[in-house]
Amino acid sequence: MTDRVDRSGLKVDAELAQFVEEQVLPPIGQDAAAFWQGFAQLVATFAPRNRALLATRDSLQARIDAWHGERAGKPIDQGEYQAFLREIGYLVPEPAPFTIDTKGVDPEIASMAGPQLVVPVLNARFLLNAANARRGSLYDAWYGTDALDAAPAQGPGYDPVRGAAVIAAGRAFLDQAVPLKAGSWADLEDPEVLELANEAQFVGDTQGGLLFSNNGLTIEVVFDAESQVGRTDKAGIADIVLEAALTAIVDLEDSIAAVDAADKVLAYANWLGVIRGDLTDTFEKGGRTLTRELAGDKVVTLPSGEEATLPGRSLLFVRNVGHLMTNPAILLPDGSEIPEGVMDAVITSAISTQDVRGLAKYGNSREGSIYIVKPKMHGPEECAFTNDLFDAVEDLLGLPRHTVKVGVMDEERRTSANLAACIHAVRSRIVFINTGFLDRTGDEIHTSMRAGPMIRKAAIKGSAWIAAYEKRNVAIGLAHGLSGVAQIGKGMWAAPDRMRDMMEQKIGHPRTGANTAWVPSPTAATLHAMHYHQVNVFGLREDIAGEEIPGLDLLLQVPLAGGANWSEEEVRDELDNNAQGLLGYVVRWIDQGVGCSKVPDIDDIGLMEDRATLRISSQHMANWLLHGVCSKEQVLDSLKRMAAKVDAQNAGDPLYEPMAGNWETSMAFQAGCDLVFKGVDQPNGYTEPLLHAWRLKKKAAA
Repeated sequence: MTDRVDRSGLKVDAELAQFVEEQVLPPIGQDAAAFWQGFAQLVATFAPRNRALLATRDSLQARIDAWHGERAGKPIDQGEYQAFLREIGYLVPEPAPFTIDTKGVDPEIASMAGPQLVVPVLNARFLLNAANARRGSLYDAWYGTDALDAAPAQGPGYDPVRGAAVIAAGRAFLDQAVPLKAGSWADLEDPEVLELANEAQFVGDTQGGLLFSNNGLTIEVVFDAESQVGRTDKAGIADIVLEAALTAIVDLEDSIAAVDAADKVLAYANWLGVIRGDLTDTFEKGGRTLTRELAGDKVVTLPSGEEATLPGRSLLFVRNVGHLMTNPAILLPDGSEIPEGVMDAVITSAISTQDVRGLAKYGNSREGSIYIVKPKMHGPEECAFTNDLFDAVEDLLGLPRHTVKVGVMDEERRTSANLAACIHAVRSRIVFINTGFLDRTGDEIHTSMRAGPMIRKAAIKGSAWIAAYEKRNVAIGLAHGLSGVAQIGKGMWAAPDRMRDMMEQKIGHPRTGANTAWVPSPTAATLHAMHYHQVNVFGLREDIAGEEIPGLDLLLQVPLAGGANWSEEEVRDELDNNAQGLLGYVVRWIDQGVGCSKVPDIDDIGLMEDRATLRISSQHMANWLLHGVCSKEQVLDSLKRMAAKVDAQNAGDPLYEPMAGNWETSMAFQAGCDLVFKGVDQPNGYTEPLLHAWRLKKKAAA
């Protein structure tokens, strides 16, 4: 039984109360009694509103289910369909023309273009790596991945052939990004006679290098003729360091498994450590004990002789959870659990107030802002709720209005269809919109669950609605003044071992006019940064700003299979693919509390998996089961065979608990079954309610 203390009627986990009262509040001069009293009043206002919003979701879904049920087998007429959606309030009127008026936004968000990392807050080592990914070695990124034509070097020691290929690629990159007045960087032997085609690109001297700028991003050429690499280079160039992850999202949501007070305290403590600047992590690697900490700033000597300091770390957002889940860390006076998103808003903002008050070692926002990404909001009413909640948090903490900024994840169908109205609801604090194809697909399937069987999962990527969704996100953002004020972002590259494919495909993101896109690692951030040297995003926006915004007829096309008649082998292949991905993720979530990791897919290719991919797989299987494309017996057969495959893929993990043969005792396998067989009834197709319930059972049994 959790020890709890009474705080103004709230029953607060004792460890959480101690953390807040001893580490969060004293530095910001907040009286604990006044804080808890204000917190309790805030919860009394917003918990009922939160519940009402969730009830609206359920009501809308029930009416959509009934509408599709009445028209089973009939094609969807868009005029009739949209009229119905407007009648029930799913679609709302477009707002009058407006421009956002957010103030106090850091340049990394407002006026720069570059990669963005998303990192699980519970892993301190990964968190520090992400925060330190502001600058990355291009040589290391090329040498250790398949991004170059040849495969990465194998075995111990330096591979001079691979090294020569890296050096040649580096010279070619410099020729493109920082061209010389005459000749090529490949011919440079004496850096003292270096002349640029555009001298304005020279920023200054660093300790051991020269700093240049292109498209708003810095490039450091490091000289060290005595180093292993520099000795093989005729100009003594030892490395090229790129400004990479301008921003990073510290995630309390999809990439972690946090189900109780102990999990939440660790999450909040890591956020506090990285904000305060004193977070460290000690670990074993290669037989050595290493300690990681935050990187310092970079000092540059300008041509004038003056010194300038450039940020050494990514600017950090914190992603709170959405409106759906509650958490037992705090019980309300009636004994119910607190809405987790409300708790996150208060506590992560209180922690960030230390940064606003200038108490951090390095500082995060130089503009004195707090950046919170808010996921999984459904429509403008829920965005307005978040706006009001952040108002109340600012009042509780004594912060000026709109100190707390918001990033709106455009990842739910009702938000996509009403995006302008959603932006309008947070128009004075919005700093970010971002498409999330994975969750958006999960919601697409669940919203139209009863319309008929969906096409195969891989084919959904080619659906007309996705192209409209991606284009609308950028176009609507630009139409309402986000350029130069806020980020317009794109989604994740999920295959961290396939960097050559990423380099070929992910350049498409800046070409859409998006000034950031998600990457799975600091190495990927360094490589993806090259794309922002190739594409001048802000210049491109001038060309695309006047393009027509795709209409709702395309966005609301449901990816139904129509009269498709799949063979038994095709059905089995689809079920196997979904079941393997589902179980590969769920087994780590339930048994080990790992919310995001590189999980081998059915072809043994490592993919970054989180709850968004799980939502698609479980909903797709539930949809086919509902419409008789497959039977329960077929689904269970796939789940059992894929459990054995996942067991084999995890055979080298000493902490792994096999599922195959343990059908009645493996909580992970039972959770996987629930996600499919109860998938139709899950709120908006979310996986969190079942995952949290099974993880709590697992922790209780440990």
